[in-house]
Amino acid sequence: MGFKNMKTNFTFTDISLFASMEKNRAIKRMEQINATVDWSRIESLLMRNYPVGKSFEGNDAYPPLILMKCLLLQQWFKIDSDPELETQINDRISFKKFLGISFDDPAPDHSTFSRFRGRFSKDTMRMINHELLSQFAARSLTINEGIAIDVRLVQSASHPLSNEILQEEKAKRETPQGKVDKNGKALKFSRDLESDWTVKNDVAHYGIKEHASVDVKYGFVLSTEMTPASHHDSPYLPLCVAGSCHTKKPIKKVFADKGYFGKPNREFLALNNIEDGIMRKATTGTELTEYEKERNKAISKVRYIVEQYFGLSHLYNKAYRARFPKLITNTLDALFRQMAFNLFRASRILKTA
Repeated sequence: MGFKNMKTNFTFTDISLFASMEKNRAIKRMEQINATVDWSRIESLLMRNYPVGKSFEGNDAYPPLILMKCLLLQQWFKIDSDPELETQINDRISFKKFLGISFDDPAPDHSTFSRFRGRFSKDTMRMINHELLSQFAARSLTINEGIAIDVRLVQSASHPLSNEILQEEKAKRETPQGKVDKNGKALKFSRDLESDWTVKNDVAHYGIKEHASVDVKYGFVLSTEMTPASHHDSPYLPLCVAGSCHTKKPIKKVFADKGYFGKPNREFLALNNIEDGIMRKATTGTELTEYEKERNKAISKVRYIVEQYFGLSHLYNKAYRARFPKLITNTLDALFRQMAFNLFRASRILKTA
């Protein structure tokens, strides 16, 4: 078993479509994105952490870089399912051009995407995002001098359960009977038991949270993390800051809203020589001064950039609702979304430059 030998020579189909491809804007957009990144360095990271294709037995596998590009197309073009992704690749010239496969070759089967996604780890995706952001920095794009941190609520992929029933289901899942279906086979599909409840603005919410940090100059997403909804925002500021270090240059300032206000975060920033851009809030017996109110207004004009990312992914990627019932799978989905968002944004910035 090895990897499929993808055709690179022109076929009759390629030649017959050559004239129309010259004026195809979607193809030009895909070529622009392809030129934004050195894919060979991404591929080396994929190969280092991808066990498929290294055996001498079985059918040849698709190269992991092609499958990763397929999942990027799924993010960019709002394709809801893997079967639909397979259909779109077979149907669209620009998709095959971006993937580098001949028009005569069929798309990978939809089950291939699912298996590929399941073989990934968070560490691998974080290394790939780090490599991508490092490449942008090498092209004179400042990515982490100032960062904005925020969190959003994400609906669970499953219907809500009360806390009592949720605990019962979790206990049942830990038993041998809870790990198999009614036919005694290993459970493949199950409801979300890692989401939980929180209250925001007097409205109850069942689901998870996405914590993210965004570069305030170009709007690149620097780190993302998923947690149950009941987890408090404040303790995740140091984690987001650490995940935002993609170059040798230190982070100069961190912007955040009042949810991150508190002594631990102020001390963390001071200890690491990072300027404090956390909004202040009134405490018991202490009102905000006029200076603090003006300071909060100034910070809000900068930290909007992270809310812009949340809004765009909410609108175009339906990121307001989890796609999967497991926290780890949703984390991977968020990391894929981070990569897709950064690639698309960098291609536009570099084109303008």
